Amino acid sequence: MTHVRFHPEVTKIEDYNFKEYGPSNNAFMFCASLREVVLNDGLTEIGRSAFQGCVSLQKITIPSTVTKIDADAFNDCVNLREVVLNEGLQKIGWQAFFNCQSLLNITLPSTVTEVGDAWTFTMCLRLKEVVLNDGLVEICPMAFNSCSSLERITIPSTVTKIGVDAFLGCDNLREVVLHETMKKVDWTFGCRSLERFSFPSLSTRLDNIIQAGQRDIEAKMDDLPAVEWRGGELSILPIRQQKENLWGRMETVVGVDNEKLAKVEKLITYYEVKEATTLFELALWKARIDQADDADDKVNKYSYDHIINRDSCRVDVPGPVKDTILQFLDEDEDSDNDESDYHTASDEESEEEDDDILQYIFNE
Repeated sequence: MTHVRFHPEVTKIEDYNFKEYGPSNNAFMFCASLREVVLNDGLTEIGRSAFQGCVSLQKITIPSTVTKIDADAFNDCVNLREVVLNEGLQKIGWQAFFNCQSLLNITLPSTVTEVGDAWTFTMCLRLKEVVLNDGLVEICPMAFNSCSSLERITIPSTVTKIGVDAFLGCDNLREVVLHETMKKVDWTFGCRSLERFSFPSLSTRLDNIIQAGQRDIEAKMDDLPAVEWRGGELSILPIRQQKENLWGRMETVVGVDNEKLAKVEKLITYYEVKEATTLFELALWKARIDQADDADDKVNKYSYDHIINRDSCRVDVPGPVKDTILQFLDEDEDSDNDESDYHTASDEESEEEDDDILQYIFNE
């Protein structure tokens, strides 16, 4: 059998085909000569091991009506080069594309929220491009294990968890793009060539701060070891440690320095609040000047020699930077920081205040 075309009324490829192969074999499992499969719209599920070991199969398009690809569905399809997954797919099972050695690229639709139970794309040795879309929440353990041709991966902002050893053995993976929504990244990258973790959202926030005139933050970033800010891109160098793998052998695994990541985010947030406070003070000052102008117009309607003292209209937010930032950092405030003790800080006091807060961030 070399070609299969499914009838439009077929809704599920069952786990077992009792008529032709007996209960011990799955639908088209080990059909070594099967080269072409046309799946119909209306199909909703591809059963367990449905096409496992179909070594002549080179291309498969999954219809948009399919919501589930079960475990081992295309396991050991070693010549499968192209897989098209359409929007509508929700679940990809355990080892679904295990050992698809010829697969070159894969794009997961946004309707997929979880990449397999484990080993989903393990041993896809030629897999060079993986596109993960927003909507994905979890990458399960060992999902892309030993994808040795993969060089770069972008983790969507919707992902909150990456399972252990998800990218173990991706020896040519050099860059991982993450978002700050990933509050913690464990030892999921056993990648000897990994050079950096990039953070595009943090990069955009940092660039906005610099464009607003707060250029001293660049020097502060340079003071953080293993943190790089180059060409508008923020990255953190990986840390490495030895870990015992599933087979009891020691190997080098790579992870994100979560402490450094937390410091970077706090530093950026500090400058964002500082800039917002400055804009707020300017807005209050402008409002006071406008009020003074209106009042003066009413009193001196026909006078042209009265000039408003703009400096007297200036309003400073009482202790805004220190109080807001320290609250953000969850530091207990002294009881004597009552509203009655607020005063308008001089420039010198503000600089000392900034130094205290930055010292706290760096030494935390």
